[in-house]
Parts: sequence; C-alpha cells; structure tokens
Amino acid sequence: MMRWIAAALVLTTTPAAADEVRFDKALSEFRALHRAEMDKSNIAGSSFYVVRDSRTIAADHLGEQDVDAHVPVDARTIYHWASITKTMTGIAIMQLRDRGLLSLDDPIVKYVPELAAVYNPYGDTGAITLRQLMSHSAGFRSGTWPWRDHDWQPFEPAGWSQLVAMLPYTRVEFKPGSRFGYSNPGIVYLGQVIERLSGEDYEVYIDKNILKPLGMHASYFDRTPPHLLPHRSHSYYIRDGKRVAAPFDVDTGVTVSNGGLNAPMPDMAKYLAFLLGDPAHAADYDLVLKRSSLEEMWVPQISAGDDFTQGRMATTTQSGLAFFIDRSAAVRFVGHNGDQNGFRAYLSFCPEQRVGSLLAFNTETRGVQNSAANRDTAESRIALATDRLCEALAEWPLIVAPAKAGAAVGLRSEAG
Repeated sequence: MMRWIAAALVLTTTPAAADEVRFDKALSEFRALHRAEMDKSNIAGSSFYVVRDSRTIAADHLGEQDVDAHVPVDARTIYHWASITKTMTGIAIMQLRDRGLLSLDDPIVKYVPELAAVYNPYGDTGAITLRQLMSHSAGFRSGTWPWRDHDWQPFEPAGWSQLVAMLPYTRVEFKPGSRFGYSNPGIVYLGQVIERLSGEDYEVYIDKNILKPLGMHASYFDRTPPHLLPHRSHSYYIRDGKRVAAPFDVDTGVTVSNGGLNAPMPDMAKYLAFLLGDPAHAADYDLVLKRSSLEEMWVPQISAGDDFTQGRMATTTQSGLAFFIDRSAAVRFVGHNGDQNGFRAYLSFCPEQRVGSLLAFNTETRGVQNSAANRDTAESRIALATDRLCEALAEWPLIVAPAKAGAAVGLRSEAG
C-alpha cells in the first residue's frame, strides 16, 4: 500500500515539473530564433518580455535604439506600439459602458452626429453601432487618410475638422455587420466618443484611467517629452536590402486613438500583467476595468480570417472587441499587433495559461501585406514563435498508466 501511495505522489507531481522543462526549452529555443532572425534580417533593435503570473520572467534587449549614435536598446528604450493603442481605446469604451454612459449597441451617430454625412449604399449610417466599430465590422475603409502621397505632407491629419471635411467624400465599403474589415478611422470615431463623453482629450483620459492606475509613468502619446527623449528609439525600414531611417518622433494627430502610444517594455509588462489578471491585485485592476468586462472583449464577434495582419495572421483568426482571438488545439491566444513608421509590435497572451509576451522591433523588414505572405517576414516569424511558450504549458493529453490492479492514473505526456 505504501509503495502505491509513493508511486501516486510521483505521478501527480511529475506533470508540473514536465511543464516547466517544456517551458524552459521553448523559451531557450525562442531566444535563439530571435537572435538568429535579428542578425539575418538586419533589424536594428528589438526587445522581448515574458510575463507569467504577474511577474516578468524574461527580459531581452537586442541591438541598438539609435544606429548612428550606437545607443544600445535597454529597459528604458521607448518603442512606438502603433495599433496596440486600439486595445486601450476599447478598454476606455468598456469603462464608459460600465459607468452607464453608453451601450455597445448604440449607434455611433448618437455620439458623433457628423458621421451621418458618410455615404452608405447599404442603408442607414445611423444603424452602425459602437460594437461594430470595436470589432472592425462597421464597413469603413482601412486607412484614415488615403490622400497623403508626399513626404512633406503631415504624417497624419492634425485635427478632427480635417476628417469631418472629408466625410461627404467617404463611403461605407460593405454592409455593416456582414464581414470583417480592419478600419483605422473606425477607431478614430471611438476616440471621439471617449472625448465627448468624458470631456477630456483622448490622451488625458487614457493617462488618468489606464496608464496612471497601472503605474505606466514613462508611457505617453505622440511627441516625446524632453526628459524621455534620450530613451526614444529611432526607427528604420529595410528597402532594397539596405536599412534606411524613418521620420523620428512623429505625431499621429487626430489618429492618436488608433495608434499613438509610446512606452518602454517595463510599462507594457504592467499592462500585460493587468490583462492576464491576478487575484492579489484584483481590487486595483478592477478600478481600471472589471474582469468580466475585460473577458467580454475576448469573445469572438466575427471572423477575421480574410485578414493576415492581426492576431496570429491565420484563416482562423477572429475579431473580438478591440482584441483578436486565435486557437490552437490546446491554447486560446488573445492579442493585437501594431505597425507604423518602421516600428513593429506584438502583444499576445494566453488567459488559461496565465502567460503572455511582448515583442517590439524598431525596424520593418518588409511592408505589411494582407496575404499569407505576411506570416513570412522576419518579424512575423519571430512573433509567431512565441506561441510555443503557451503551448508548452498546455500539453496535457491523458494517457493511462497501470498502477494497481483495476486502477489507472492520468498524467500529462510530453509532445511527441
């Protein structure tokens, strides 16, 4: 009998240890891949963090934030997070919903009546909802300002009045709610909702309601304040095999709500820890957004499988509310990608495994394409390799091991 108890104890403790062995192996293999792809692709600088159970357990900084001055990347380096900003815009909308100021199924024209001027061949623009904007199914075009065609022109339109002037020249591209269509202007419209209901500029509202409560004190929008400028990363493109500099420290103007966030990795690790959740910090996190509302954002709303720019860039990708959702055989992935002005950024986490990763590059090796080829850039190959970290903690197929006559023990096997 004692022999059976001892055997059972060994069997019940082995799976957790096996998880750790697999995870450590996956992390080691990822780090090797990250370095190899960086060297091969001429990427100037990159950082990679892993957050698990609210703790940063890996923090890698590679290359340089300023190639000309040979300033190395470190924990203070500030990256541009581009469209990952949209996740904060979505959280702000959920905050306003939870405070009773709006419903996700309200029409956008209730808060931004100027949008009634948009041409909608599919029906009443007044039927387009906040939920559809958050899930990129409202029918608006992808680019905010498709009229920029010279480098001397502003990086993005500076003010809302410029967008309003072009609304009569704007059309709804497909029947709202019928399919997915990634839309930057749709998120700008949500930014207007936040400003009008809160009475504050978007940047001020996010700082007060998300950044400051999470302790993200080195995070900001658009132009870098002087005291942080030494840590601001430059950015680059690879064009015709050569690395060329992108404009430095740009202003996203009125499009700030869809792509204006700048932050160092430790600040973003605090944001990721909030997304993963922690019972020990639940009271503080609930002041930002209660857990049930956050998880509501990760419920799939519509298939995004025809788009290869977001999530895991797969035919199975789905759009939630300002987040993208993917599934493998054993893991649910939630996240968002960002790319702008030479920066590429990836936020990905697995709620059930309580682990997530942050990956940032200051060099774009190839322009983003809405095709499966987008998965084969150096940045995408590295980003997709982070999936293995979650999968290493989720490999638990049951096998039957004889222990005693008439008895069986379930244990998790390593992947074959």
